[in-house]
Amino acid sequence: MSTVAAFPHQAETWLDERGKPAWIIAMVLGFIFFWPVGLALLFYMIWSKRMFSGSCRQNRRMSRHHKRHAMQSSGNSAFDAYKADTLSRLEEEQGKFEDFLQRLRESKDKSEFDDFMDERAKKVDEPIEVKEPK
Repeated sequence: MSTVAAFPHQAETWLDERGKPAWIIAMVLGFIFFWPVGLALLFYMIWSKRMFSGSCRQNRRMSRHHKRHAMQSSGNSAFDAYKADTLSRLEEEQGKFEDFLQRLRESKDKSEFDDFMDERAKKVDEPIEVKEPK
């Protein structure tokens, strides 16, 4: 990877190591020197959830630790098979639950739309009173 292409990742890592205050200082300096840079940093901080989460450094460290720990073998093949089976079952259940929630949302949307159309049809069927000017 070239130095120019690696710079954003290196800057992000450097700011994450110093925490949220470093991100805020970078954003303020961006606004002072060239406002689009500050605005871009603000949007990036909101999009990446750095603005509202705890310490960036702590979150990144915990994420790496959990990923490494979940994939690590325990040394007991029976337990590793059980863990893999349980994780795949949980992922499948999560998928089914997300599908259920999607169907529930669609059902609610359809019900609300049907109610709207019924109300609209009632308004169309009602006679319109025309008042004649005096």
